[in-house]
Amino acid sequence: MRIAIVTDAWTPQVNGVVRTLLATRAQLEKQGHVVEVISPNYYPSIPCPTYPEIRLAMTRATWVGARIAAFAPDAVHLSTEGPLCLAARRWCVRNGYRFTSAYHTQFPDYFAARTGMPAAWVWRYIRWFHGPSEAVLVSTPSVRTMLTAHGIPHTRHWSRGVDLANFSSDAPPPELYAKLPRPIQLYVGRIAVEKNIEAFLSSDHPGTKIVVGDGPARATLQARYPHVRFMGPLSGFELAGAYAGADVFVFPSRTDTFGLVMIEALACGTPVAAYPVSGPIDIVTPATGALDETIQTAIAAALSRNRSDCAACGAAYTWEASARQFLSALVPASKHLIAA
Repeated sequence: MRIAIVTDAWTPQVNGVVRTLLATRAQLEKQGHVVEVISPNYYPSIPCPTYPEIRLAMTRATWVGARIAAFAPDAVHLSTEGPLCLAARRWCVRNGYRFTSAYHTQFPDYFAARTGMPAAWVWRYIRWFHGPSEAVLVSTPSVRTMLTAHGIPHTRHWSRGVDLANFSSDAPPPELYAKLPRPIQLYVGRIAVEKNIEAFLSSDHPGTKIVVGDGPARATLQARYPHVRFMGPLSGFELAGAYAGADVFVFPSRTDTFGLVMIEALACGTPVAAYPVSGPIDIVTPATGALDETIQTAIAAALSRNRSDCAACGAAYTWEASARQFLSALVPASKHLIAA
């Protein structure tokens, strides 16, 4: 099958959307499918306001459509709701191409967190954008319920996976960990306001707080919380070791739709502490962590969980299964072109 994936989020960005698409493409190509990723890298772009790592493509529907048509896809998938996918949506609707879409990010909540404006304003756009889609792919049951409540009922399940060759409880921890007071409480991810990291950093549970990652709020938070160890971005075996050597993984976000970092931590045998919100409520069980509206209470409870149970839970998420779900949700694109 020839599959065109259009996305506003792509390398060199580092986030859950990009990692999901990279892993999905790798699995699809391993199965013999041909995948064309149409990203902002093909077009002139400008930095996204308040999120400069994201490039906003400056393009037209006809230009994006010409690239889709030249590839002659059997299926078209629009991964994000940004300007590039908006152009692709316009062309597909105009030319009778069927497509699927995905809801990766709580964009209305991110918008509200960054601008102070009502999330309801953005939901109108989200409903309109996904309206013509044959199916909206979502990662968890709670996201499906939320979208249905907002007038988007045509959803299909698309879970996520873990690179089990890399993330395991056998990963050696950083040497730094041996010198730190326990318990080691770890956060991994983008350091930005929408991630609600300060709720974790300001918690009073004893031990050591570790932050892995980078982002626009890093300098401010590093100055405000000098007792916290900021390790910067890690990847591969180094990241796996950071997970495996921690006593608890803390996920303070209230706006993520899934949270790849949670299942990576679990695969490394580390229990998760989080809020009882979309994402954590679909992943964290009483055996693998704790959810509470007070994050330090969740941390204290999660520390008592059995690490073998956590590792078994994390190992159940595979990219092979995720790719099968993605494939099953795709729909045939139109076989005949109408000039744009």
